[in-house]
Amino acid sequence: MSHAIPPGDGAPRPPAPRVTFRQVLPNIVTILSICAGVTGIRFAFEGRFELAVGLVLGAAFLDGIDGRIARLVNGQSRFGAEMDSLADIVNFGVAPALLLYAHSLHAVGSIGWIAALLYIAGCALRLARFNTMLDEPNRPAWKSAYFTGVPSPAGAGLALFPVYLSFAGNLNMPEVSGAFASVYLVCVGLLMASRIPTFSGKTIGLPVRRDHFVWIVLVVVLYIGLLLSFFWETLTVSALAYYAAIPFSVRSYRRQEAAHAAKTV
Repeated sequence: MSHAIPPGDGAPRPPAPRVTFRQVLPNIVTILSICAGVTGIRFAFEGRFELAVGLVLGAAFLDGIDGRIARLVNGQSRFGAEMDSLADIVNFGVAPALLLYAHSLHAVGSIGWIAALLYIAGCALRLARFNTMLDEPNRPAWKSAYFTGVPSPAGAGLALFPVYLSFAGNLNMPEVSGAFASVYLVCVGLLMASRIPTFSGKTIGLPVRRDHFVWIVLVVVLYIGLLLSFFWETLTVSALAYYAAIPFSVRSYRRQEAAHAAKTV
């Protein structure tokens, strides 16, 4: 009885592909952000909302630096980009919605759950559009200073606004009802899925005048000090400031669009 020899048996096998640590590092940061967001869900259903909010915001911070780390160490990859998108829907779609459901939406039953689902759907639509716009040909360079719709990390921060209010005792704000929180969460989801232009924050990387450097450092230190001393109040004011900035971003976008149209005529 003859035994067939498998093709290539006995031939030297090619070496397994290797990856360097610099290629893995951004993916590790992304995994850590997913762990932070999912653990925030756990703490929310245990009633530990302070830790839950901190972990979701921590996931947003890690999401903000993983891409920069990838560019810094030249570790960009298609795999990392896909993982980052999956992390975003968990950290900024599912986690804030479930956190707010555990906090206040559950008081209105199915209405609150539907609001959470609509918010998650809005986040998913926003992320899908963002990924497709990356491949948009002939995109003017000035448009890179703007997002289309509220970005998902900012949307997650805005979605938790009712939680901030419930803990911001120094502001003497009224208690947020489950019905109001449901309507509010749906509105945030619509802002994420909308086509409203918002500042992308990429102007942070632009050079500034040397005499302005000290003032910028002082403002950053002041914000961190306020965040450490008046955590919930600072988050509340930060969310309101973001809303206040949206009309300015729309006006700036329209001016840029008009200037670009005048040049191309």
